[in-house]
Amino acid sequence: MDTMPGKLAQAPCHKLPTPCGAHVFARALQRHGVELMFGQSLPSALYLVAPEFGIRQIAYRTENAGAAMADGYARVSRKVGVVTGQNGPAAALLVSGLSEALKASIPIVAIVQDVRRTQTDKNAFQELDHFDLFRGCSKWVRRVSQMSRIDDYVDMAFVAAASGRPGPAVLLCPQDLLLEPTAAGAGEVRRENLGRCPLDRSVADPACIEKAAQLLANAAHPLLVAGGGVHMSGAHSELAHLQEATGIPVATTSMGKGAVDERHPLSVGVIGYFMGARSIGKHLRGLVDEADVILLIGNRTNQNGTDSWTLYPPTAKYIHIDIDSQEIGRNYEALRLNGDAKLTLAALDQALARQDLSKRREGRAAVEQRIAAARRSFAAEAQTMMHSDAVPIRPERLMFELNKVLGPDSVVVTDASYAPIWAANYLTAQRADMRFLAGRGLAGLGWGLPAAIGAKLAVAERDVFCITGDGGFAHVWSELETARRLDIKVIVIVLNNQILAYQSHAEDVLYGNHTDACTLGPVDHAAIARACGCEGVRVESPAQFQPALERAMRANVTTVIDAIIDPKAYPPLTLYEGKMSG
Repeated sequence: MDTMPGKLAQAPCHKLPTPCGAHVFARALQRHGVELMFGQSLPSALYLVAPEFGIRQIAYRTENAGAAMADGYARVSRKVGVVTGQNGPAAALLVSGLSEALKASIPIVAIVQDVRRTQTDKNAFQELDHFDLFRGCSKWVRRVSQMSRIDDYVDMAFVAAASGRPGPAVLLCPQDLLLEPTAAGAGEVRRENLGRCPLDRSVADPACIEKAAQLLANAAHPLLVAGGGVHMSGAHSELAHLQEATGIPVATTSMGKGAVDERHPLSVGVIGYFMGARSIGKHLRGLVDEADVILLIGNRTNQNGTDSWTLYPPTAKYIHIDIDSQEIGRNYEALRLNGDAKLTLAALDQALARQDLSKRREGRAAVEQRIAAARRSFAAEAQTMMHSDAVPIRPERLMFELNKVLGPDSVVVTDASYAPIWAANYLTAQRADMRFLAGRGLAGLGWGLPAAIGAKLAVAERDVFCITGDGGFAHVWSELETARRLDIKVIVIVLNNQILAYQSHAEDVLYGNHTDACTLGPVDHAAIARACGCEGVRVESPAQFQPALERAMRANVTTVIDAIIDPKAYPPLTLYEGKMSG
């Protein structure tokens, strides 16, 4: 092995040919900065040689959770996450997680072991057409079948995942290729690391940037709306500087939360489909309604982010920065700034510095006063719920208590359904680049816990909190064993109301009743946690929550706080306005 290029971290302990295809594969992954892979036993050969290259295996319990772990890891580290799976049913279970990553623009490479090359199209065990399987949930699907092309295809997979609009790439690898012996030192020695994201940066057309600067400088009521693209681009300092230098207020989408410090006097908070009663957005809706120029940054203008495309005023002029030219103008005709958010915002900032910004300076104080007044109105409106001692517990009270212990380096991961809405409205981003991860690509239940595990592996020194409903948590209980086995600590807050709340409430509003499937049986999630070797505590009154939270933060293992909440409680969705009480 000493003749195999690449740093070796551990002596081999297996019966594989040395070197073989698995070594070539692992060496390529090491070159791209891969330090861990999320996967079960297969591809066995790859995992048996991985420790020799300093690559750690994170063995999940289910493939859908493994893909979410790679997703959470990639979002926080801004490196390409790597997940693996076996052909057939295991590969099929990767689809939901890769679909989330595709819609949310998260870079993942999925390595899927395929049947032996001599057994293709012979009905081999668990043989499946993986090209058709993955075509709709990935940017790129290929099969490497020659030893001499392993580096080529691994490189292509990482480039596909991390370049342009990030997303998942799938590389199929026949089992026998990994076992095939190769000559020591064979092939060229490559050195390029392609595992960072963004891999390549581009800036928008300078002429268009100048036009955008003129529009923003001369606007009566400009507004910036930051999406998740700001996070993946790492454009936080550029956005913060633009906000401060121009005096233009900044709102975010759910995935963009944390793009700016929400305590800044020009920060609007999260806007979208939850700007109803007891939301900060309700009190700042006027800033959106009155906007005459709106700059969208890394923003898909999707249904939830635009309240079914009713939020933004039709009379406004739009400027759209996005790395994906197809997203620009998809729902709002816009001045096209096709490029990386970080570089393009920096160029726009320079262009604005050449403009007369007197209108921006003159209007800044009034905008700040308006935002400050809205924050006071929100605090007064939400005070009763945030300080409520009611039993079952109000979710607003839990968020109020959680917000008190969060720091600027904390990471908050929310599952689908109501969890991200509670977090968006009641938790505060204390600095630009404070991370709030939300699975808003497809918003599938069960994403939260595994994504939190992946995030913790990216930032082991930081506190990672997961907020999930009992419905979503039921999808991934098994990953508590993963967390305990691998000594990964996250703090899980289960909002336990014994219903699929969003489904139940929405059906009541839309149809006058809800289906039987919305009602769940009682489950002691704290007991499940303890059975897996984690800490678990059941919280039935508001006074019990803060001590449980503090204990969880001191613990050395994952803790599940099973909080019994009011099943009638609902977040401020505009869909519910005037139609519900609770």
